[in-house]
Amino acid sequence: MNPGRLWIVLAVAGALPAQNARLVKVESKAVHRTVLLTGEFLPYQTVDLHARVQGFVESVRVDRGSLVKQGDLLVSLSAPEMEAQAAEAEAKVKTAESTASEARAKLAAAESTYKRLQAASATEGAISGNELVIAKQAAEAQRDTVRAAESAITAAQASVAAVRKMQQYLTISAPFPGVITERLAHPGALAGPGTGPLLRLEQVSRLRLVVAVPEANFAGVRAGARVPFQVSAHPTRTFEGAVIRIARSIDQRTRTMPVELDVQNTSGALAPGMYPQLNWPVRSAEKVLLVPLTSVVRTTERVFVIRVREGRAEWVDVRAGAREAGQVQVFGNLAEGDAVVRLASDEIRDGTPVR
Repeated sequence: MNPGRLWIVLAVAGALPAQNARLVKVESKAVHRTVLLTGEFLPYQTVDLHARVQGFVESVRVDRGSLVKQGDLLVSLSAPEMEAQAAEAEAKVKTAESTASEARAKLAAAESTYKRLQAASATEGAISGNELVIAKQAAEAQRDTVRAAESAITAAQASVAAVRKMQQYLTISAPFPGVITERLAHPGALAGPGTGPLLRLEQVSRLRLVVAVPEANFAGVRAGARVPFQVSAHPTRTFEGAVIRIARSIDQRTRTMPVELDVQNTSGALAPGMYPQLNWPVRSAEKVLLVPLTSVVRTTERVFVIRVREGRAEWVDVRAGAREAGQVQVFGNLAEGDAVVRLASDEIRDGTPVR
């Protein structure tokens, strides 16, 4: 190469003009932003109502959509054989009571005989000692008979109570207030523990809003936080729920964590099965570095910001993260307080003097 030509090239390179640029400092702070997530409404409580004893459906007092209060009678069953069982159990109680009465009378006679013989034994030679012993044993035996008869009464009464308890199962009441969402039986149908549900009851005055929160956004979840949401059925209204239950376990398939919010629905505007859109709050657990969006330069080969040190531009490779209010998170070899070019471009070459 011609030495004169090499000198000309070096001279031009060393004489790069200084660039005018507005600088900003890299900020470090905790990020507070929201992301749009989709949830699903579930009833706060739901139950399929089954018959606990076998019988025929006598009446169904509700239908799909019926609003019920706790304790309301929903279904009545009939089982004539239970009446026969109750009558038989009550007859056994009366028999046991009669037997016990007879045993008590015999006990009273035996005790009276023993007392007379005991009094007569005070006179020498009036009765033999063996007669007194026999009378005493007879009274004790009769006392055991009375105790057995009284135990039989207790057992018979327990049988009556069991049958009456079973008869109570012939009526099905609402365990909590709600709405009937399914009616699966009609009068005349045979119902029992193995015949399937008769009704489905759901509590909808209070709902569970289940949200699958991505792993990256879980750090900011706080119990008790109020989260706004909207549903397509009421596009102009904004509702709100409170974070109550956090699964604290990541689903291995979806890499999300189920979080439940409690939502009051006394007006009935919401319904199970709806898919609301939530403005989910995201709070970083640690401080992150932020720069203006215009400070990040993207080319086909790299993503970088231009840091200015000792009056010269320095390209620093970064990885961009979430955006917030005109700023973007950056991850790279930067520190809080570093000066970077606000309106950066690849025209400001690495090593260029910057004013």
